[in-house]
Amino acid sequence: MIRPSRSVPIVVLILALVVMLGACSRDKAESKAPPATPAVPVAVAPVEQKAMPLQIQAIGTVEALSVVSVRAQVGGELMRVHFKEGQDVKKGDLLFTIDPRSFEAAVAQAQANLARDTGLVQQARAALERDRARVLQTRAALARDQAQARTADAEAKRYAELYKRELISLEQSEQFHTTAEALAATVRADEADVKSAEETVKADEAAIKAAEQTVRGDEAMVETAKIQLGYTKITSPVDGRTGSLMLHEGNIVRAGGTSDSTLVVINQIQPVYVSFTVPQQQLPAIRRYMAAGTLEVRATPAGDAQPQRGTVSFVDNIVDAATGTIRLKGTFTNAERKLWPGQFANVELVLSTEPDAIVVPAQAVQTGQGNSTFVFVVKDDSTVETRRITVKRTQGNETVVGDGLKPGEKVVTDGMPRLVAGAKVEIRAPGQEGGRSGGGQRSGAAAPGGAAPGGPAPDAAGKAPGKAQP
Repeated sequence: MIRPSRSVPIVVLILALVVMLGACSRDKAESKAPPATPAVPVAVAPVEQKAMPLQIQAIGTVEALSVVSVRAQVGGELMRVHFKEGQDVKKGDLLFTIDPRSFEAAVAQAQANLARDTGLVQQARAALERDRARVLQTRAALARDQAQARTADAEAKRYAELYKRELISLEQSEQFHTTAEALAATVRADEADVKSAEETVKADEAAIKAAEQTVRGDEAMVETAKIQLGYTKITSPVDGRTGSLMLHEGNIVRAGGTSDSTLVVINQIQPVYVSFTVPQQQLPAIRRYMAAGTLEVRATPAGDAQPQRGTVSFVDNIVDAATGTIRLKGTFTNAERKLWPGQFANVELVLSTEPDAIVVPAQAVQTGQGNSTFVFVVKDDSTVETRRITVKRTQGNETVVGDGLKPGEKVVTDGMPRLVAGAKVEIRAPGQEGGRSGGGQRSGAAAPGGAAPGGPAPDAAGKAPGKAQP
């Protein structure tokens, strides 16, 4: 029987130890090799060159061009409503009818008074003509009697001279003297008749004037009664849209004083105003651009992506001292009626247009130390570099760049917190999930040259969002 040798386990143990030492040395060698850096998934957008408007953004309120509270000018029963609530009406359309019967009676009475007093004028004119004829008659009688009186007086003087010469008797002389005195008295009576007739004519003329004044008063009363009657039919004073009906058929309409009844309110919404305020610092630029031509204003109501276009038609004559703003109004044709009174709208006041502006998405712009601005530019080898830029202004979701970029270059818009200069990137398709968005997280982005950013800024331009700096 052969006995096993004790040297075999020792050899096996030595071989196992050699294998373990080789494995350890290999692992150590592998751990010294640098690990491969994975590409950072990012979203990019091209740098564009396009026309970019210089705008001032604000929140505006839609106002009706005119607001008319329709009230009755005469009282009475509301007999009929000729429209439906919310209906569009034209200027002159019949809206309401108030019971006209009492006003029709007032017109008839005024017309009767006018006819009566017109007849009195005719009578007064006839009396005037009659009394003028009487004046002529009395003047003719006066002239005749004056002639006879002169003849009788001459004869009386001649016969008195003959009596002195004792050529005739006293009786004959006194007879001619008596005749002369009688004719003189007749002349005096004729003169009184003429004066009386003339006074009568003057009285007739005054009576005619009074009667004519009465007639004119009657005509005014007829016209007033007709106007009051016309108020029983209420028509629309403007083109517009009616609101809620305040009184319905059968109600009593009150007019005058503080208790008069508002029947309906009409808003004129074509065209329409949009009122908005801008900071007083923008006023010099607005006035400068308005002097060069009409300014365009755009209003986008809530829930509508398509802006409505109008023109600035009003700049207030005073700055609100409490807010430091000034009010402007834009006039819009509102052909599609997308602007409704009382509605809020986003307003863009277009001052001018820069034809060849360099534009990038606003979320691509990062803020570094000292409020310096930069972007991550993707190079052809799929690495990024930090590029300092000069920001002119930010309009909504776009930033206008002064210098530092060229059209066609690609800038990173999402995934900036994981980037440093020279990092490898992988451009992901739109909508694909990737790293954290850089928009609104600029404090985590690296500044140019690898320096830590100085802290977050309000926006890419270091200004309040949506405020243009003309």
